[in-house]
Amino acid sequence: MNVAMNVVFIGGGNMADALIGGLLKSGIEANQVRAVEVDGAARRRLSDKYRIECSAEARGTIRAGEVVVFAVKPQQIKEAARFSGVKGNANLVISIAAGITLASLSRWLGGTTRIVRAMPNTPALIGEGITGLYAPPGFAESDMRQAETILGAVGATVRVDDEDKINAVTAVSGSGPAYVFYFIEACEEAARQLGLPEAVARKLALQTFSGAVKLAASSPDPAAVLRARVTSKGGTTEAALASMASDQVKEAIVRAIHAANERGRELGKQMDEG
Repeated sequence: MNVAMNVVFIGGGNMADALIGGLLKSGIEANQVRAVEVDGAARRRLSDKYRIECSAEARGTIRAGEVVVFAVKPQQIKEAARFSGVKGNANLVISIAAGITLASLSRWLGGTTRIVRAMPNTPALIGEGITGLYAPPGFAESDMRQAETILGAVGATVRVDDEDKINAVTAVSGSGPAYVFYFIEACEEAARQLGLPEAVARKLALQTFSGAVKLAASSPDPAAVLRARVTSKGGTTEAALASMASDQVKEAIVRAIHAANERGRELGKQMDEG
């Protein structure tokens, strides 16, 4: 951890909470982190939980050299940026708002170009997140590494080489936990319909998913190979997979992720036009 780094979060919701907690666990001091949050209850929660400085507004408080993390919803970032007081390139800016382009954010910030787009996901709340990051060609490597240090405090990070691919990251991993929970819901429901108690259904679904993910992560083989190994000819798994194939489950999932990707693009266009 770069102990000289000072970070201010614009927005104090769940993702800011996760990042602040991760930074403090990784060695940064509480006096190096602060948050700006308009909601009084949220400010008190962060202040009490982490003993960090919290304020109701950013304008006039942003200090040169601070890393500014915009952790607000896409619909809120335009106003948050314009009232942040960030001007010029005295601050590295990180945005985790889905769909918001670098060009839009730069314009709202009065021409700032030291901006990294990032897309974490909710497993960051337990230190198991994954974040995709993008910065334009020629961006300072030291700034990119600083951004990776902050987002890496709550999980893994990956870089993408084109800004539009951040929408793909959002569609796959940013929204991805919801797909996983949806699948777990379905497995639990099926288990209950088959007569298993609710507690047993939940434990079976969660542990099966967790174990399968760990197995896939520890294996050099692609998921398709691992799937084939579980699928005996004429067996129960083959029957289940044949039913899913008949219902085009895989194709539906792929289409859904494409829909999320397109929605990310739409959000950016809507905010840019607004």
